Formats: sequence, structure tokens, C-alpha cells
Amino acid sequence: MRQERNQARTFTRRALLLGGGQAVLFAALGARLYYLQVVEATRYTMLADENRINVRLLPPPRGQVFDRFGEPLAVNNENYRLILVPEQIGDLEKALAIIDRIVPLGEADRRRVLREARRKRGFVPILVRGNLSWDEVARVEVNAADLPGIAIDPGLTRHYPQGAAMAHVVGYVSAVAEHELTGDPVLELPDFRIGKDGVERFREMALRGTAGASEVEVNAYGRVIRELGRQPGQPGQEVVLSVDLALQRYVMHRLAQEQSAAAVAMDVHTGEVVALVSSPGFDPNLFATGIGIQQWNALRQDPRGPLGNKAVAGQYAPGSTFKMMVAVAALESRVITPDQQIVCPGHYDIGEQRYHCWKRGGHGPMNLHEALKQSCDVYFYELARRVGIDRLAPMCRRFGLGEPTGVELPGERGGLIPSRDWKRAARKTPWLHGDTVLTGIGQGFVLTTPLQLALMTARLVNGGRAVVPRLTRPAIMRDSVSGARRELFPSLGISVQTLNAVRDGMAAVVNEQGGTAYAMRLREPDVSMAGKTGTAQVRRISQAERLRGVRRNEELPWRERDHALFVGYGPVIAPRYAVAVVVEHGGGGSSIAAPIARDILVETLRRDPSRQVPPSRIVADRPEGRT
Repeated sequence: MRQERNQARTFTRRALLLGGGQAVLFAALGARLYYLQVVEATRYTMLADENRINVRLLPPPRGQVFDRFGEPLAVNNENYRLILVPEQIGDLEKALAIIDRIVPLGEADRRRVLREARRKRGFVPILVRGNLSWDEVARVEVNAADLPGIAIDPGLTRHYPQGAAMAHVVGYVSAVAEHELTGDPVLELPDFRIGKDGVERFREMALRGTAGASEVEVNAYGRVIRELGRQPGQPGQEVVLSVDLALQRYVMHRLAQEQSAAAVAMDVHTGEVVALVSSPGFDPNLFATGIGIQQWNALRQDPRGPLGNKAVAGQYAPGSTFKMMVAVAALESRVITPDQQIVCPGHYDIGEQRYHCWKRGGHGPMNLHEALKQSCDVYFYELARRVGIDRLAPMCRRFGLGEPTGVELPGERGGLIPSRDWKRAARKTPWLHGDTVLTGIGQGFVLTTPLQLALMTARLVNGGRAVVPRLTRPAIMRDSVSGARRELFPSLGISVQTLNAVRDGMAAVVNEQGGTAYAMRLREPDVSMAGKTGTAQVRRISQAERLRGVRRNEELPWRERDHALFVGYGPVIAPRYAVAVVVEHGGGGSSIAAPIARDILVETLRRDPSRQVPPSRIVADRPEGRT
């Protein structure tokens, strides 16, 4: 009996202990549930929503680019793209094999997707293929249930309706390279493209805009169920250029007759560039959609350099177009007067070195007017010697030579105006008299770009104002056909007498018999032209070659021929536009570059809204074949 009572007490104690333990356990469980469901309700609701809701960046529409009259130069076309999210895919290589049976993929596409999947975070979408046809879009949508993590993304593709005509000005967009990632998440969006050249690159941040966001509800597999909200991004700004598209096309067509050339036309008072062409060009749409390796190699290996913008990055010896700078420096330094004569016997001696004039028999006595008109080398040899490089170099820089002009394009080069210090630093040798003499005719170390030559001409003929070239205009001016409001640029401090003397010589080059470009004269005073021819050697002619007679340019290999140059302006009485033309290995400036410059200037004046000269009034004399 006692034993039974002991067993009962033991059982009771154990039951109480077990019941107490269970009570504590359930109390703890209840407390934990209370904590999770009540105290931490907000936090876990947010975590649940993060699993249920995905926030996706929306690329902003890129700003469009227009010419001065509102013609589209860069626009956005609709583009359907196939994208995938790696973390929702599973076996990526197996998924690509499935996709390949629905939408054909190239080996390059496969490698790119695998490379980007390793490089990017798992939730960042990756472009599989762009520019899908309607048939391909339909095949993907039909198989959508079997393709988790894969979707059709409607986007925008940059399109350049003007093709090669505006390629070097507008530039192009292309995929973001790894070294261009800055931490901005928009740059990691699939197939997001940024400006790589031209205005597209220079105005990248303004054209890019601000990304938007989309909230979408997804299931456990990551498939989108519905869109919960959308915050649109801020589209990029419109950019309006000063370039006249019709004129640009004309210049491109005119230069296409030469193997390699560049031309610039600009308003001498406002600095607006109305045409800027580098020929040959290329189709920027190739880069916007993804250029193939064969096309890229063809462009890169072309000896004519279609990818480079020769108008702002091509550096050439200016030849005789530089003689105006020597004249200005000499007149302002008062080492000569316009009427003072220098005799040209056909050569110029410094010590044992002889420098020849282009006219073997010499020009005889020359004043400034005749020396510019006939482009006498000996006259400018002597002028440069009297001025000296220490006064000549600073004068050249005042007219925009030897440094970038600041035009709104990437890759502009500054050319070279040599000096004593430059030669000592770059060549480790002192400056010589012979260096000054060669500089006097735009040879030796001097290098300029076509844009710099146009700027130099503009500053010479606009009253000596330090006009600055510009390529963009305010958007409010897009629909305006009137000329831009003139800005009062600071004076260069050059006397009116000096500028008039140089302009008078440039007018004689074209409009007086005996001028090196007399065959290019225009007989209507309202559209008369003045200018200066130039021929720049690309190789040194040996004494042996001189003795046996130098072969004509057309008899030499193309790369050994002289560059042909011409700078001009018009009209002569009231200058409005300056033009510079460089034809690589073209030969003589008067026979090759001058006719091109004349045609460009005539077309520019025809299209000038403030003038509207009837085409029938513009009559050019037939070229006489002068070299």
C-alpha cells in the first residue's frame, strides 16, 4: 500500500514537472509568436514585400539632337530585346541552349552573356539579343511559361537618320565598357548605351537624362505577376546644333570626290559652325546596334582614316595659308610697311643653306599686296626673319592657332606653334634661323587643324574680334530661321590698318589677275570671295631630286603628294562666313582645294536666311587649270 502511494506521488511530481515544462514551452512559443507577429510585424511585412515586390530601373529616353532648322540628327526607335535575370535562371548554359532553339544566338552572344553574368550582380538583367523581329517576339511569348527569368523588354535604340553625313559631328552611342562603370546603377542596365564620340559624348550627361523605377509583383519563381507602380524617368535634354544639315550634306558630297579631306564653314561674327565635315565618313548606326568584327577592322585599317575627325583632330602644316599671320605680325611689329618692297630672285640664302621660292625665276620686287596675291615665298622668308619667332608665335596664338579652340567636340587637338622653349624641350636643340624661315611659309614644325584655320580667317575678317567657334545653340532657337544674336567678342588689339592690308591681299588672291586663285573668282559682288591658297609638303625634297627635276604630284604615290589647302571668306565687302578646306595629298591648293572652298562658300551664302541670294545671281568663272 505504501509502495503504491509512493509511486502515485512520484507520478504526480513527474506530471507536474512535465506540465510545468510544457507550460513554460508554450509560454515561450506564445511570446515568440507575439514578438514576431506584433512587435516585429512592420519589419517582416517589409521583408515579405521585398520578396514579393521587385524594383526595377527604367532607362530614360535619350535626348534627341537636331540641326539648326529642326531636322532630326539623332532619334530613338522602338526596339524589342530579350533579357534574362541570372539568379532566376538556374543553369545558365542550359537556359541559353533552350533559348537558342527559340531565338537563334551566335557564339559571340553566348560568350558575352556568360561573361556579363560573371561580372554583374545576379539580379541585374542581361541582354541576350536585341532588335528582335515580330516573329521572334511571338515565339518567345508563346514559350514564356517554360522560360522563368526570361522576358521581352521593349526599349529604345539610337538611330542616326543622316548616316555618314553627320557621323563626326553627332558621334554615336555604344555599350558601356567595364572601365566606364562608375557605380551608377543605370549604367548596368541591359544594353544601356552611352555616347562614345561627337556631341553624343561631349553632352552625355545632358542627353542621358534620369532613370525611372517600376515596382512589379513577382511569384516564388521570380516571374512578374503585375506592375504595382511606375515612376517615369526624366528624358534627356534636346540638343540643337548650329550645323545646317542641307549644307553639311552638300559639303560631304563635294569632298567625296577626293580620297581624304576636311572642311569647315563658320559665321565670322557669331562663331557658329554651319558645316564641319571629315571625309570619308562612316555609318554611326553600326555602333548603335553593335558593329561586327569585320566591319570594325575594315574601318580601323582604312588608310583614309574614316573614324577620325580630321576637321578638329587632323594636324597639317598650313603652308601658304599661314602667310597672313606672318604679315600681321610684321605690320604690328612695324618691321615693314605694306608698300615696302622685297626683291625675290627665286631663292633665299641663310649661310650655306638655300631656300627656294615656288617660282623658279623669282617674282622680282614684291610689296605685301603682291606677295600675298602671288604667294611669294622669298618675301615671307625675309618677313619671318625680321619678325622673329619670339613675336610671331604669340601673334599666332591670338588668332587661335597652337591650342584647342574649345569647340563642343571630344578629341580636338591643338596643333603646334613652335617656339624656342618648345624646341629646346622637345628636340633638345636650339632654335635656328632656318627654323624661322620655314615657319614663315607655314612649313617646318607648324601644325594646324582645319577648324583652327577657319577660326584664324574669321578673326582676320570680322574686325579683329576674338570670336569662339561653337556647335550648339539654345533649344528655343531650333525653329528660328534668323541669324543668331551677335555676341560682342573682345578685341584682339590689332590695328584696322593691318587687318585691311591683309584682307586687301586676300581679295587680290582671288579677284585680281595673277592671283593664285584668280580662276575661282565670283563675278557677282554680293557673293564675291577672298582667300589664300596653300600647298604643304609632306616629305623633304632632296637636292638630288631638285637637280634632276621633282616629279609632279600626280606622278607620286598618293601618300607622298602634297596637301592642298585653302582658306577664304565671303562676301569681300561685308564678310559673313569663313571657310577652310584641307585635301590630304591633293596636290596644289589653287587647283584642288580652292574650287571646293568656292563651291562651299557659294552654297553657304545661298542658304543664309538673312541673305537668300537667288541662285541665278551667283556666277563663277570657269576654272582655267591654274596650279
